[in-house]
Amino acid sequence: MAHSIQKNGSNFFDRLTPFQIIVLFYASAVIISTVLVSLPFLHKEGVQLSFIDALFTAVSAVSVTGLTVVSTADTFNTPGYFVLMFVLQFGGIGVMTLGTFIWLMLGKKIGLKRRELIKTDQNRSTFAGMVKLIKQILLIIILIECIGAIILSIYFTQYFPTVGEAIVQGMFASVSATTNAGFDITGVSLVMFENDYFVQFINILLLTLGAIGFPVLIEIKDYLTHKQTSFHNFSLFAKLTSITFGALVVVGTVLIYILDRNHFFADKSWHEAFFFALFQSVTTRNGGLATMDVAEFSAPTLLVICVLMFIGASPSSVGGGIRTTTFAITLLSVIAYARGKSNVRIFRREIDPDDIFRSFIVINTAITITATAVILLNYFEPQFSFMEILFEACSAFGTTGLSMGITPELHLSGKLIIITLMFIGRIGIFSFLFIIRGKVIKDKYHYPKEPMIIG
Repeated sequence: MAHSIQKNGSNFFDRLTPFQIIVLFYASAVIISTVLVSLPFLHKEGVQLSFIDALFTAVSAVSVTGLTVVSTADTFNTPGYFVLMFVLQFGGIGVMTLGTFIWLMLGKKIGLKRRELIKTDQNRSTFAGMVKLIKQILLIIILIECIGAIILSIYFTQYFPTVGEAIVQGMFASVSATTNAGFDITGVSLVMFENDYFVQFINILLLTLGAIGFPVLIEIKDYLTHKQTSFHNFSLFAKLTSITFGALVVVGTVLIYILDRNHFFADKSWHEAFFFALFQSVTTRNGGLATMDVAEFSAPTLLVICVLMFIGASPSSVGGGIRTTTFAITLLSVIAYARGKSNVRIFRREIDPDDIFRSFIVINTAITITATAVILLNYFEPQFSFMEILFEACSAFGTTGLSMGITPELHLSGKLIIITLMFIGRIGIFSFLFIIRGKVIKDKYHYPKEPMIIG
Protein backbone atom coordinates (compact mmCIF):
# COMPACT_ATOMS: atom_id res chain seq x y z
CA MET A 1 0.00 0.00 0.00
CA ALA A 2 2.85 2.35 0.87
CA HIS A 3 4.41 1.51 -2.48
CA SER A 4 1.09 2.35 -4.14
CA ILE A 5 0.89 5.74 -2.41
CA GLN A 6 4.48 6.53 -3.34
CA LYS A 7 3.82 5.51 -6.92
CA ASN A 8 0.65 7.62 -7.12
CA GLY A 9 2.48 10.62 -5.66
CA SER A 10 5.29 10.13 -8.14
CA ASN A 11 2.83 9.93 -11.02
CA PHE A 12 1.14 13.13 -9.81
CA PHE A 13 4.39 15.11 -9.93
CA ASP A 14 5.35 13.51 -13.23
CA ARG A 15 2.20 14.95 -14.77
CA LEU A 16 3.11 18.46 -13.67
CA THR A 17 5.40 20.82 -15.55
CA PRO A 18 8.39 22.35 -13.69
CA PHE A 19 6.53 25.68 -13.59
CA GLN A 20 3.50 24.05 -11.94
CA ILE A 21 5.69 22.31 -9.36
CA ILE A 22 7.46 25.61 -8.58
CA VAL A 23 4.09 27.29 -7.98
CA LEU A 24 3.07 24.35 -5.79
CA PHE A 25 6.24 24.72 -3.71
CA TYR A 26 5.70 28.47 -3.27
CA ALA A 27 2.07 27.84 -2.29
CA SER A 28 3.29 25.29 0.26
CA ALA A 29 5.79 27.85 1.58
CA VAL A 30 2.91 30.32 2.01
CA ILE A 31 0.83 27.76 3.95
CA ILE A 32 3.73 26.87 6.25
CA SER A 33 4.58 30.55 6.75
CA THR A 34 0.95 31.35 7.57
CA VAL A 35 1.01 28.73 10.30
CA LEU A 36 4.33 30.04 11.64
CA VAL A 37 3.31 33.71 11.84
CA SER A 38 0.05 32.64 13.50
CA LEU A 39 1.80 30.98 16.46
CA PRO A 40 0.81 32.96 19.60
CA PHE A 41 4.22 32.64 21.29
CA LEU A 42 5.76 34.63 18.41
CA HIS A 43 3.47 37.57 19.11
CA LYS A 44 3.72 40.33 21.65
CA GLU A 45 1.47 40.03 24.67
CA GLY A 46 -2.19 40.70 23.93
CA VAL A 47 -1.81 40.54 20.13
CA GLN A 48 -4.24 38.42 18.15
CA LEU A 49 -3.66 37.88 14.44
CA SER A 50 -6.64 36.92 12.26
CA PHE A 51 -6.26 34.25 9.59
CA ILE A 52 -6.50 36.71 6.69
CA ASP A 53 -3.92 39.01 8.30
CA ALA A 54 -1.60 36.04 8.94
CA LEU A 55 -2.05 34.91 5.32
CA PHE A 56 -1.37 38.45 4.05
CA THR A 57 1.80 38.69 6.16
CA ALA A 58 2.96 35.24 5.02
CA VAL A 59 2.45 36.00 1.31
CA SER A 60 4.15 39.37 1.74
CA ALA A 61 7.12 37.66 3.42
CA VAL A 62 7.42 34.76 0.94
CA SER A 63 7.10 37.18 -1.98
CA VAL A 64 9.50 39.56 -0.16
CA THR A 65 7.09 42.44 -0.76
CA GLY A 66 6.80 44.18 2.60
CA LEU A 67 3.20 45.35 2.38
CA THR A 68 1.64 44.73 5.78
CA VAL A 69 -1.82 45.02 7.25
CA VAL A 70 -0.35 44.96 10.77
CA SER A 71 2.70 46.64 12.26
CA THR A 72 5.57 44.14 12.33
CA ALA A 73 7.19 45.94 15.26
CA ASP A 74 3.97 45.97 17.32
CA THR A 75 2.82 42.45 16.42
CA PHE A 76 5.87 40.18 16.74
CA ASN A 77 8.35 39.63 19.55
CA THR A 78 12.07 38.91 19.13
CA PRO A 79 11.61 35.17 18.31
CA GLY A 80 8.95 36.28 15.82
CA TYR A 81 11.47 38.57 14.15
CA PHE A 82 13.85 35.63 13.65
CA VAL A 83 11.07 33.48 12.19
CA LEU A 84 10.25 36.29 9.77
CA MET A 85 13.93 36.51 8.79
CA PHE A 86 13.87 32.78 8.07
CA VAL A 87 10.80 33.16 5.84
CA LEU A 88 12.37 36.14 4.06
CA GLN A 89 15.40 33.98 3.21
CA PHE A 90 13.19 31.40 1.51
CA GLY A 91 11.28 34.09 -0.33
CA GLY A 92 14.32 36.10 -1.41
CA ILE A 93 16.78 33.37 -2.33
CA GLY A 94 14.10 31.09 -3.72
CA VAL A 95 12.28 28.07 -2.31
CA MET A 96 14.03 25.61 -4.63
CA THR A 97 17.49 27.14 -4.13
CA LEU A 98 17.39 27.16 -0.34
CA GLY A 99 15.55 23.84 -0.21
CA THR A 100 18.17 22.22 -2.43
CA PHE A 101 20.99 23.57 -0.26
CA ILE A 102 19.38 21.97 2.80
CA TRP A 103 18.99 18.77 0.74
CA LEU A 104 22.73 18.87 -0.04
CA MET A 105 23.62 19.42 3.63
CA LEU A 106 21.70 16.24 4.45
CA GLY A 107 23.98 14.39 2.05
CA LYS A 108 21.33 13.75 -0.59
CA LYS A 109 22.02 13.61 -4.31
CA ILE A 110 20.42 16.10 -6.71
CA GLY A 111 18.47 14.21 -9.35
CA LEU A 112 17.49 15.34 -12.83
CA LYS A 113 13.97 16.37 -11.77
CA ARG A 114 15.25 18.62 -8.99
CA ARG A 115 17.88 20.10 -11.31
CA GLU A 116 15.11 20.94 -13.75
CA LEU A 117 13.17 22.69 -10.97
CA ILE A 118 16.26 24.71 -9.96
CA LYS A 119 16.77 25.67 -13.61
CA THR A 120 13.16 26.88 -13.81
CA ASP A 121 13.24 28.70 -10.47
CA GLN A 122 16.47 30.53 -11.37
CA ASN A 123 15.54 31.22 -15.02
CA ARG A 124 18.53 29.25 -16.28
CA SER A 125 18.72 27.92 -19.84
CA THR A 126 20.91 24.86 -19.16
CA PHE A 127 21.42 22.17 -16.52
CA ALA A 128 25.16 22.80 -16.37
CA GLY A 129 26.57 23.72 -12.95
CA MET A 130 23.30 23.62 -10.99
CA VAL A 131 24.84 22.48 -7.71
CA LYS A 132 27.72 24.93 -8.05
CA LEU A 133 25.21 27.70 -8.78
CA ILE A 134 23.25 26.93 -5.60
CA LYS A 135 26.37 27.01 -3.45
CA GLN A 136 27.57 30.26 -4.98
CA ILE A 137 24.21 31.99 -4.52
CA LEU A 138 24.00 30.96 -0.87
CA LEU A 139 27.61 31.92 -0.18
CA ILE A 140 27.30 35.36 -1.77
CA ILE A 141 23.93 36.27 -0.22
CA ILE A 142 24.84 35.08 3.28
CA LEU A 143 28.19 36.90 3.09
CA ILE A 144 26.45 40.13 2.03
CA GLU A 145 23.86 39.79 4.81
CA CYS A 146 26.48 39.05 7.47
CA ILE A 147 28.65 42.02 6.51
CA GLY A 148 25.58 44.26 6.39
CA ALA A 149 24.37 42.96 9.77
CA ILE A 150 27.76 43.57 11.43
CA ILE A 151 28.06 47.12 10.08
CA LEU A 152 24.48 48.11 10.93
CA SER A 153 24.49 46.42 14.36
CA ILE A 154 27.61 48.31 15.44
CA TYR A 155 26.29 51.58 14.02
CA PHE A 156 22.82 51.13 15.57
CA THR A 157 24.26 51.14 19.10
CA GLN A 158 23.96 54.92 18.97
CA TYR A 159 20.26 54.70 18.10
CA PHE A 160 18.95 51.94 20.39
CA PRO A 161 19.20 51.70 24.20
CA THR A 162 20.81 48.24 24.43
CA VAL A 163 23.44 46.37 22.42
CA GLY A 164 21.06 43.41 22.11
CA GLU A 165 18.35 45.54 20.52
CA ALA A 166 20.90 47.13 18.18
CA ILE A 167 22.07 43.68 17.05
CA VAL A 168 18.52 42.45 16.40
CA GLN A 169 17.68 45.64 14.51
CA GLY A 170 20.91 45.39 12.51
CA MET A 171 20.38 41.74 11.60
CA PHE A 172 16.75 42.26 10.58
CA ALA A 173 17.57 45.42 8.60
CA SER A 174 20.35 43.63 6.71
CA VAL A 175 18.21 40.60 5.81
CA SER A 176 15.24 42.78 4.88
CA ALA A 177 17.34 45.04 2.65
CA THR A 178 19.37 42.27 0.98
CA THR A 179 16.25 40.21 0.21
CA ASN A 180 14.49 43.45 -0.80
CA ALA A 181 11.69 42.48 1.57
CA GLY A 182 10.80 45.96 2.82
CA PHE A 183 9.82 44.71 6.29
CA ASP A 184 11.03 46.77 9.25
CA ILE A 185 10.95 46.46 13.03
CA THR A 186 11.54 50.13 13.73
CA GLY A 187 7.85 50.82 13.18
CA VAL A 188 8.63 53.69 10.78
CA SER A 189 10.75 51.98 8.11
CA LEU A 190 13.89 54.13 7.62
CA VAL A 191 12.20 57.48 8.29
CA MET A 192 14.16 57.77 11.55
CA PHE A 193 17.33 57.76 9.40
CA GLU A 194 16.18 60.40 6.92
CA ASN A 195 19.21 62.56 7.77
CA ASP A 196 21.64 59.70 8.33
CA TYR A 197 23.29 59.22 4.95
CA PHE A 198 25.52 56.38 6.18
CA VAL A 199 22.53 54.16 7.03
CA GLN A 200 20.91 55.12 3.74
CA PHE A 201 24.08 54.31 1.78
CA ILE A 202 24.42 50.85 3.40
CA ASN A 203 20.78 50.11 2.64
CA ILE A 204 21.13 51.35 -0.94
CA LEU A 205 24.11 49.02 -1.37
CA LEU A 206 22.27 46.02 0.12
CA LEU A 207 19.12 46.71 -1.90
CA THR A 208 21.15 46.94 -5.11
CA LEU A 209 23.12 43.75 -4.46
CA GLY A 210 19.89 41.87 -3.79
CA ALA A 211 17.99 43.18 -6.81
CA ILE A 212 20.64 43.17 -9.54
CA GLY A 213 20.51 39.39 -9.99
CA PHE A 214 22.42 36.34 -8.77
CA PRO A 215 24.17 35.68 -12.13
CA VAL A 216 25.54 39.24 -12.12
CA LEU A 217 26.83 38.85 -8.56
CA ILE A 218 28.53 35.56 -9.48
CA GLU A 219 30.22 37.16 -12.50
CA ILE A 220 31.36 40.12 -10.37
CA LYS A 221 32.72 37.67 -7.80
CA ASP A 222 34.62 35.84 -10.55
CA TYR A 223 36.01 39.16 -11.81
CA LEU A 224 37.16 40.24 -8.34
CA THR A 225 38.82 36.86 -7.74
CA HIS A 226 40.51 37.07 -11.17
CA LYS A 227 38.61 34.08 -12.56
CA GLN A 228 37.20 36.52 -15.09
CA THR A 229 39.87 38.90 -16.35
CA SER A 230 38.09 41.28 -18.72
CA PHE A 231 34.88 43.28 -18.98
CA HIS A 232 34.40 41.77 -22.42
CA ASN A 233 34.09 38.34 -20.81
CA PHE A 234 30.96 39.35 -18.95
CA SER A 235 27.83 37.77 -20.36
CA LEU A 236 25.32 39.76 -22.38
CA PHE A 237 22.83 39.20 -19.55
CA ALA A 238 25.19 40.77 -16.99
CA LYS A 239 25.96 43.75 -19.22
CA LEU A 240 22.36 44.44 -20.22
CA THR A 241 21.03 43.92 -16.70
CA SER A 242 23.63 46.13 -15.02
CA ILE A 243 23.28 48.98 -17.52
CA THR A 244 19.47 48.85 -17.44
CA PHE A 245 19.45 48.68 -13.64
CA GLY A 246 21.82 51.64 -13.33
CA ALA A 247 19.99 53.66 -15.97
CA LEU A 248 16.65 53.16 -14.22
CA VAL A 249 18.16 54.31 -10.91
CA VAL A 250 19.68 57.42 -12.50
CA VAL A 251 16.60 58.30 -14.56
CA GLY A 252 14.36 57.64 -11.56
CA THR A 253 16.45 59.90 -9.32
CA VAL A 254 16.46 62.73 -11.87
CA LEU A 255 12.72 62.49 -12.59
CA ILE A 256 11.76 62.32 -8.92
CA TYR A 257 13.86 65.41 -8.17
CA ILE A 258 12.69 67.44 -11.19
CA LEU A 259 9.00 66.62 -10.74
CA ASP A 260 9.04 67.47 -7.01
CA ARG A 261 11.66 70.21 -6.87
CA ASN A 262 8.95 72.83 -6.28
CA HIS A 263 6.86 70.57 -4.06
CA PHE A 264 8.42 68.13 -1.57
CA PHE A 265 12.00 69.29 -2.20
CA ALA A 266 11.14 73.01 -2.11
CA ASP A 267 12.47 73.52 1.43
CA LYS A 268 15.20 70.86 1.31
CA SER A 269 18.94 71.41 0.90
CA TRP A 270 20.64 69.97 -2.20
CA HIS A 271 22.06 66.97 -0.31
CA GLU A 272 18.74 66.22 1.42
CA ALA A 273 16.91 66.37 -1.92
CA PHE A 274 19.56 64.20 -3.60
CA PHE A 275 19.44 61.42 -1.00
CA PHE A 276 15.63 61.48 -0.79
CA ALA A 277 15.38 61.18 -4.59
CA LEU A 278 18.18 58.60 -4.87
CA PHE A 279 16.85 56.37 -2.10
CA GLN A 280 13.29 56.41 -3.44
CA SER A 281 14.58 55.56 -6.91
CA VAL A 282 16.63 52.61 -5.62
CA THR A 283 13.89 51.28 -3.36
CA THR A 284 11.44 51.16 -6.29
CA ARG A 285 13.63 48.44 -7.84
CA ASN A 286 12.05 46.13 -5.25
CA GLY A 287 13.14 47.40 -1.85
CA GLY A 288 10.02 48.80 -0.20
CA LEU A 289 11.97 50.64 2.47
CA ALA A 290 11.33 54.37 2.73
CA THR A 291 13.02 57.41 4.27
CA MET A 292 9.83 59.47 4.00
CA ASP A 293 6.07 59.20 3.54
CA VAL A 294 5.71 58.67 -0.22
CA ALA A 295 2.18 60.10 -0.03
CA GLU A 296 3.85 63.53 0.27
CA PHE A 297 5.07 63.33 -3.33
CA SER A 298 3.15 65.01 -6.15
CA ALA A 299 0.98 62.97 -8.55
CA PRO A 300 3.51 63.00 -11.46
CA THR A 301 6.24 61.66 -9.15
CA LEU A 302 3.93 58.94 -7.84
CA LEU A 303 3.19 57.86 -11.41
CA VAL A 304 6.92 57.63 -12.15
CA ILE A 305 7.37 55.50 -9.03
CA CYS A 306 4.48 53.27 -10.17
CA VAL A 307 6.26 52.66 -13.49
CA LEU A 308 9.56 51.91 -11.74
CA MET A 309 7.88 49.46 -9.35
CA PHE A 310 6.07 47.78 -12.24
CA ILE A 311 9.42 47.20 -13.97
CA GLY A 312 10.90 45.84 -10.75
CA ALA A 313 14.23 44.10 -10.25
CA SER A 314 16.43 41.91 -12.45
CA PRO A 315 15.67 38.28 -13.36
CA SER A 316 17.13 35.60 -11.08
CA SER A 317 17.17 38.06 -8.19
CA VAL A 318 15.14 38.54 -5.03
CA GLY A 319 12.75 40.89 -6.85
CA GLY A 320 9.52 40.85 -8.79
CA GLY A 321 7.86 42.94 -11.52
CA ILE A 322 8.29 42.42 -15.25
CA ARG A 323 12.09 42.53 -14.64
CA THR A 324 14.72 44.88 -16.06
CA THR A 325 15.75 42.71 -19.02
CA THR A 326 12.14 42.41 -20.17
CA PHE A 327 11.86 46.18 -20.19
CA ALA A 328 15.23 46.61 -21.92
CA ILE A 329 14.56 44.04 -24.66
CA THR A 330 11.12 45.49 -25.37
CA LEU A 331 12.50 49.04 -25.56
CA LEU A 332 15.39 47.94 -27.80
CA SER A 333 12.93 46.10 -30.06
CA VAL A 334 10.81 49.22 -30.51
CA ILE A 335 13.89 51.33 -31.25
CA ALA A 336 15.21 48.75 -33.74
CA TYR A 337 11.85 48.57 -35.52
CA ALA A 338 11.58 52.38 -35.67
CA ARG A 339 15.04 52.49 -37.28
CA GLY A 340 14.06 49.88 -39.86
CA LYS A 341 16.18 47.10 -38.38
CA SER A 342 15.06 43.49 -38.66
CA ASN A 343 17.23 42.34 -35.71
CA VAL A 344 17.81 43.65 -32.19
CA ARG A 345 21.55 44.06 -31.61
CA ILE A 346 23.51 45.14 -28.55
CA PHE A 347 27.14 44.61 -27.49
CA ARG A 348 27.85 42.83 -30.80
CA ARG A 349 25.19 40.25 -30.05
CA GLU A 350 21.70 39.67 -31.43
CA ILE A 351 18.74 39.08 -29.14
CA ASP A 352 16.99 35.77 -29.79
CA PRO A 353 13.59 36.44 -31.48
CA ASP A 354 12.01 34.04 -28.99
CA ASP A 355 13.23 36.22 -26.10
CA ILE A 356 11.70 39.28 -27.81
CA PHE A 357 8.40 37.43 -28.19
CA ARG A 358 8.53 36.33 -24.54
CA SER A 359 9.25 39.89 -23.40
CA PHE A 360 6.14 41.25 -25.10
CA ILE A 361 4.08 38.39 -23.63
CA VAL A 362 5.33 39.26 -20.13
CA ILE A 363 4.58 42.97 -20.49
CA ASN A 364 1.12 42.49 -21.99
CA THR A 365 0.15 39.88 -19.42
CA ALA A 366 1.50 42.00 -16.56
CA ILE A 367 -0.41 45.07 -17.75
CA THR A 368 -3.60 43.01 -18.07
CA ILE A 369 -3.24 41.51 -14.59
CA THR A 370 -2.38 44.82 -12.91
CA ALA A 371 -5.13 46.72 -14.75
CA THR A 372 -7.68 44.07 -13.76
CA ALA A 373 -6.56 44.33 -10.15
CA VAL A 374 -6.83 48.13 -10.24
CA ILE A 375 -10.38 47.93 -11.63
CA LEU A 376 -11.42 45.39 -8.98
CA LEU A 377 -9.79 47.38 -6.18
CA ASN A 378 -11.56 50.55 -7.30
CA TYR A 379 -14.83 48.63 -7.20
CA PHE A 380 -14.33 46.93 -3.82
CA GLU A 381 -12.42 49.79 -2.14
CA PRO A 382 -14.19 53.00 -3.32
CA GLN A 383 -13.02 54.91 -0.23
CA PHE A 384 -9.54 55.24 -1.73
CA SER A 385 -8.42 57.46 -4.59
CA PHE A 386 -7.39 56.03 -7.95
CA MET A 387 -3.77 57.04 -7.34
CA GLU A 388 -3.67 55.24 -3.98
CA ILE A 389 -5.05 52.06 -5.53
CA LEU A 390 -2.80 52.19 -8.60
CA PHE A 391 0.23 52.73 -6.35
CA GLU A 392 -0.74 49.80 -4.12
CA ALA A 393 -1.33 47.48 -7.10
CA CYS A 394 2.00 48.33 -8.77
CA SER A 395 3.79 47.92 -5.45
CA ALA A 396 2.20 44.49 -4.91
CA PHE A 397 2.90 43.22 -8.43
CA GLY A 398 6.47 44.52 -8.33
CA THR A 399 6.80 42.96 -4.83
CA THR A 400 8.13 46.36 -3.77
CA GLY A 401 6.22 47.09 -0.59
CA LEU A 402 5.90 50.88 -0.79
CA SER A 403 2.47 52.14 0.17
CA MET A 404 0.55 55.37 0.51
CA GLY A 405 -0.84 54.03 3.78
CA ILE A 406 -3.98 52.21 2.62
CA THR A 407 -2.84 48.60 3.23
CA PRO A 408 -4.12 48.21 6.84
CA GLU A 409 -7.51 49.66 5.84
CA LEU A 410 -8.22 47.21 3.02
CA HIS A 411 -11.33 45.02 3.30
CA LEU A 412 -11.21 41.24 2.84
CA SER A 413 -11.73 41.47 -0.93
CA GLY A 414 -9.00 44.09 -1.28
CA LYS A 415 -6.56 42.03 0.77
CA LEU A 416 -7.21 38.95 -1.37
CA ILE A 417 -6.55 40.94 -4.57
CA ILE A 418 -3.26 42.30 -3.19
CA ILE A 419 -2.30 38.80 -1.98
CA THR A 420 -2.86 37.46 -5.50
CA LEU A 421 -0.77 40.24 -7.05
CA MET A 422 2.11 39.68 -4.61
CA PHE A 423 2.10 35.93 -5.29
CA ILE A 424 2.07 36.37 -9.08
CA GLY A 425 4.79 38.99 -8.83
CA ARG A 426 7.04 36.58 -6.91
CA ILE A 427 6.57 33.42 -9.00
CA GLY A 428 6.78 35.38 -12.26
CA ILE A 429 4.49 35.80 -15.25
CA PHE A 430 5.56 32.61 -17.02
CA SER A 431 5.03 30.46 -13.94
CA PHE A 432 1.60 32.05 -13.60
CA LEU A 433 0.72 31.35 -17.24
CA PHE A 434 2.01 27.79 -17.02
CA ILE A 435 -0.13 26.94 -13.97
CA ILE A 436 -2.91 25.89 -16.32
CA ARG A 437 -0.69 24.90 -19.21
CA GLY A 438 0.37 21.31 -19.66
CA LYS A 439 3.45 19.99 -21.37
CA VAL A 440 4.35 21.52 -24.73
CA ILE A 441 2.74 19.76 -27.68
CA LYS A 442 4.09 20.63 -31.10
CA ASP A 443 1.51 21.43 -33.76
CA LYS A 444 1.11 18.61 -36.27
CA TYR A 445 0.00 20.98 -39.01
CA HIS A 446 -0.26 24.72 -39.80
CA TYR A 447 -2.97 26.80 -41.47
CA PRO A 448 -2.17 29.20 -44.32
CA LYS A 449 -0.86 32.56 -43.06
CA GLU A 450 -2.76 35.73 -43.79
CA PRO A 451 -1.49 39.32 -43.17
CA MET A 452 -3.32 41.57 -40.71
CA ILE A 453 -3.64 45.34 -40.56
CA ILE A 454 -1.75 46.50 -37.44
CA GLY A 455 -1.53 49.90 -35.76
